[in-house]
Amino acid sequence: MNYLDNFLFGIYPYICLSIFLLGSLIRFDRDQYTWKSDSSQMLRAGQLRWGSNLFHVGVLFLFFGHSFGMLTPHFLYESFISAGNKQLMAMISGGLFGFFGFVGVTLLLHRRLSDERIRINSKTSDIVLLLLLWLQLALGLGTIPLSAQHLDGSMMMVLAGWAQHIMTFQGGAAEMLAGVGWVFKVHMFLGMSIFLIFPFTRLVHVWSGFGAAAYLVRPYQVVRSRRLGMTPTTPLSQQRNN
Repeated sequence: MNYLDNFLFGIYPYICLSIFLLGSLIRFDRDQYTWKSDSSQMLRAGQLRWGSNLFHVGVLFLFFGHSFGMLTPHFLYESFISAGNKQLMAMISGGLFGFFGFVGVTLLLHRRLSDERIRINSKTSDIVLLLLLWLQLALGLGTIPLSAQHLDGSMMMVLAGWAQHIMTFQGGAAEMLAGVGWVFKVHMFLGMSIFLIFPFTRLVHVWSGFGAAAYLVRPYQVVRSRRLGMTPTTPLSQQRNN
């Protein structure tokens, strides 16, 4: 079990991150026409609005909450919030948005499996991805009662310490999880596995969502009128170049 733990929580994270980054880059370079969300809205819009909105709101909050909560060193916030209070806040907010995400992915999974047209036009990766996300959110909600047994914040500090050791390439990360329950470990394993399969699924459109933030700082597009009877303010050759 020590060897297995060392592999799953000391080596496997780097395998997942490497495939996540390199796989996404290679897919963008070689298969840009597959870089899309493959929406099934045209087949049937039922359940999609509620399911998609609840899922995205819940998962986006959880993603950023986990990222900042796990990767922020304790000394940066210990002066104004204790580890116990931070864990309690994470349990309440994570439980609420985790519930939103769980309901949303349940609706999306039911819609994809119960509608014959959508099921036939679904890729295997679409169904596997939804099943993994459903299980991951269910396990995440299942960690809340276990976290409630450590309201001093000790469990959160252990998990955050592991994540920070992994991201800063420090040794001994797997040993930090010696006393962590199996529910947490399975939840962490599935989370890493989702990053592993990320480049091979429709999840790649998440990169485009983050890339859209560049529109906030891009220069305004200059549009010149070509209506009949109006004199262009710039030479025609320059308009074509623009």
